[in-house]
Amino acid sequence: MTFSRRSLLAGALGVGALAATSGCSAASGLTTAGEPASTLQFWDLFGGGDGVRMQSMLDTYRKANSNITLKGTTFNWGNPYYTKLSLATVGNKPPDVAVAHLTRAKSMVEGGLLQELEPDVLERAGLSADKFNKKVWDAGLVDGKAYVIPLDTHPFVMFYNTEICKKAGLLDASGVIKPLKGEDAFLDAMKKAKAVTGAYAGAIALGTEIVTPWRAFQSLYSQLGGQVLADNGTKVVIDEAKALRAMTFLRGLTKDGLFPEATDYQGSIADFSSGKTAFLFQGEWEITTFQTAKTPFSMAVFPHVFDEGPYAVQADSHTLIVPKSPKLTPDRLDRALGFVKSLLDQSKAWAEGGHIPAYLPYLDSAEYKALQPQAQYAAAADGAAYDPAGWYSGSGSNFENVTGSAIGAMMAGISEPQQALDEMRTKLENLAATASPI
Repeated sequence: MTFSRRSLLAGALGVGALAATSGCSAASGLTTAGEPASTLQFWDLFGGGDGVRMQSMLDTYRKANSNITLKGTTFNWGNPYYTKLSLATVGNKPPDVAVAHLTRAKSMVEGGLLQELEPDVLERAGLSADKFNKKVWDAGLVDGKAYVIPLDTHPFVMFYNTEICKKAGLLDASGVIKPLKGEDAFLDAMKKAKAVTGAYAGAIALGTEIVTPWRAFQSLYSQLGGQVLADNGTKVVIDEAKALRAMTFLRGLTKDGLFPEATDYQGSIADFSSGKTAFLFQGEWEITTFQTAKTPFSMAVFPHVFDEGPYAVQADSHTLIVPKSPKLTPDRLDRALGFVKSLLDQSKAWAEGGHIPAYLPYLDSAEYKALQPQAQYAAAADGAAYDPAGWYSGSGSNFENVTGSAIGAMMAGISEPQQALDEMRTKLENLAATASPI
């Protein structure tokens, strides 16, 4: 008898696990079996400001499509969401459309869980490849085939306090930060900012925050052309010299007192909001936080610190996927893609929350170019350095937990760069040697 990876996953989970999934769905109103054809199920993982914006976008769709009952459900971000989505798909009770990070969707494709979106189907829905940022679209392809429709790119960016930076002489005549290209220019700017604040120049969240240190490292390491994994995550290929150069640079920021050694996520946000630091390196989604706090700030791409090679910055993309389902008819697929098109047509609302739109009709518009400070870092999408392929990799994954923990401890002075690198390599090799559960 021949087993597919999909059937092996179902067998490994067992009847009890799938029954539990079905029972949970029934109890929470998520069961798709037996629902009328006019119902459309949508799952996402958005909280905070993203969650509020998405709910508004769903309401817009509902108003324009009163003949369709849209049922939107939000789950906890990270591994729990992807586990639930995979189990529901294996159990033949997936949503019609779901959100997935680009870096997590590829593992779902490998597991046979996603519907291929063929060119003629996409063309019919107005979602052909030429409607999207090429970097993002190509990054989502698997063996040249499309399974995801990108909604955005969300890169690691630089927030800067305009009042402090003006006093430090770091702004140009138009009030925009001067390019911080190269190690010397970056460090010189940090020293000037520190002289104005009297405390720290900037911050990268550490402590209980694990992912941010990885994002900082990946941005620098990718500028050096470094790779972490190969062969779909089965090999660890860290370039020691490049990794140590990036780690030593990051450790220098805290060791030399330019950045604090002990500040968690919320602490770094509070310090920037109150003007205690001039710079914050974080995801662009915090834009609403500082707008609400009325912090005098703007934003720019993460600096090209190691400028001997092409520009790169850590990023991921939210995508929209159609899980495989026995109920998926051509009509239901067209309706699902019509819903996706509605969300993309609302790219302005999504971009206002900080994410760089992937949909070219809005990305290339004069309206987006006038959206500030969002347009200031839009070029980051073309330099996106996604987490490497592997079943244990991607946003909110074990990969980010392993790498971020080691780098964060090193930046906090708990370990040295070589120690952090050795720890990271050992733990990643253990993951690489473990078979995918999908």
